[in-house]
Amino acid sequence: MASTSKSVTRRCLGLLSRRERWGLSFRGWLVLIGMAMGGAALVLFGAYPFLAVTDRLATQVLVVEGWVDIHGLRAAVEEYRRGSYDRVFTTGGPVRGLGSYLTDQSTSAGIGASRLKQAGLPPDKVQSTPARETARDRTYVSAVALREWCAANGVKLTRINVLTQDVHARRTRLLFQKALGPGVEVGIIAVPHVDYDASRWWRYSEGVRSVIGEIIAYGYARFLFFPSGV
Repeated sequence: MASTSKSVTRRCLGLLSRRERWGLSFRGWLVLIGMAMGGAALVLFGAYPFLAVTDRLATQVLVVEGWVDIHGLRAAVEEYRRGSYDRVFTTGGPVRGLGSYLTDQSTSAGIGASRLKQAGLPPDKVQSTPARETARDRTYVSAVALREWCAANGVKLTRINVLTQDVHARRTRLLFQKALGPGVEVGIIAVPHVDYDASRWWRYSEGVRSVIGEIIAYGYARFLFFPSGV
């Protein structure tokens, strides 16, 4: 206490005081700047491959998130033809902008199923499992809709591959796993985005929006999202 009192200088009847304090040295600033640059490099070069993960399983069930773009749907057709799939499910809720559920065909699942059939997939192999929720946690709710459709129709899922759009992949797998439970293994397939170069995503506005937004969304899903009774 004595050493502390000696380090304080008071002026103007005690209204002003000056205290000794610790600050960063030149070496300290170098270390801090180095850590910041290392963190920035980790985000620039590590964020995309971390988020846009592909980890296929040997399975006969392919799940396609119905909202993926045309390139994603084409990739789904190629995936079906290359693999040994016997069934294709499409997921998704009401299309953004509608405000509420209208019909199954007005959902991403319904539209995705129609486009896959038009692209040449056998109609009897494609099944739409639409969700009716619109407000929040759309990926999780879509996975729950798949789970409930399978339960109602006597389809037992043990392992699946889910195809989705690039950086959405890791969050998709996490939320599908939460919805389907430990009894179902979830593989994931990330379709690269055609509007920007994934190796230099930070040079494109679309890349920045996608990657930074997905980092935040994945953090929420991983650490703050706790499924209720859905």
